[in-house]
Amino acid sequence: MDTTVPPSQAAAAGATTEDKTVAILCYVTILGFIAAIFMHQSHKTELGAFHLRQMLGMVLTGVVGGICGVVPILGWIVWFLVVIVMLVLWLLRLLSALKGDMRPVPILGEHYQRWFAGAFA
Repeated sequence: MDTTVPPSQAAAAGATTEDKTVAILCYVTILGFIAAIFMHQSHKTELGAFHLRQMLGMVLTGVVGGICGVVPILGWIVWFLVVIVMLVLWLLRLLSALKGDMRPVPILGEHYQRWFAGAFA
């Protein structure tokens, strides 16, 4: 019985590991996001590009929420809610990256993919 792995399957298995590395790394601090961008530039993958676009959208959404935080009372409530929601979404995206899934962020994820379609392509 031949137990050798064909070269195409071996290459795909190696690419999957690197794909997941970029996807996971983009969710680990801003330095991880920057490192993931450089890793993605040397080996572009659909999974890596998807998660980089999702994280970019989440960061920009967080910045907009932070800007709302400068308005007294109502702005602080909005900022607090944005922080809580973004933490939950960040955790869900990190778990998705660990599994190698390409599930978009609820509500805004499909928009992130359209808005940043040219980024990380």
